[in-house]
Amino acid sequence: MIKKAEFVISNSDPGKCPNPDRAEIAFIGRSNVGKSSLINALTGKKDLAKTSQKPGKTQLINHFMINDRWYMVDLPGYGFAKVNVKVKQGWENMIQTYLLKRENLCGVFVLIDSRLEPQKIDLEFLLWCGTEGVPAAIVFTKSDKQSKSKTALNVHKFLKKMEEIFEEAPDYFVTSAETGQGSEELLNFIDDLVKEYESGINN
Repeated sequence: MIKKAEFVISNSDPGKCPNPDRAEIAFIGRSNVGKSSLINALTGKKDLAKTSQKPGKTQLINHFMINDRWYMVDLPGYGFAKVNVKVKQGWENMIQTYLLKRENLCGVFVLIDSRLEPQKIDLEFLLWCGTEGVPAAIVFTKSDKQSKSKTALNVHKFLKKMEEIFEEAPDYFVTSAETGQGSEELLNFIDDLVKEYESGINN
């Protein structure tokens, strides 16, 4: 349960993130996947993360303090944001550095638009996470935008692709920022990750 959520800092340098002294959970996904909307739905603050109809709104690493206990991080989207190649490479370096070097990062949620067939860019990013040992789980978004059967079909197709790559699919959640579907399960999972991190530090 999130009772308190506060913006802490935005920056483009992973080295300037807050001290890694508590558990950290990050959200990432293709541009316009509904990341900011989901963060706002989970925290119960409708304008905590800035939402936009234009892809590529999040261009910085955004830290939020949750319940004075752990950090939630909104990472820049990857994919088709309309920026020049140099800027795009800068983002990608920033994201990779953050994901590989941030020692208190205990979970990364990769957001996937449940309305779409499996996208190569998402599969490639998850493969990179698996290869590099980044602890990733999948969050399917926008489940309210089509029928339950269509959502289920697309989720099934994506997980089947994941099983071809990894032999087993990672943890996954089906969510809607509009209806709140999946929020409780997702928050419980995050709570377990935070507790696991804290018990590892205290032992």
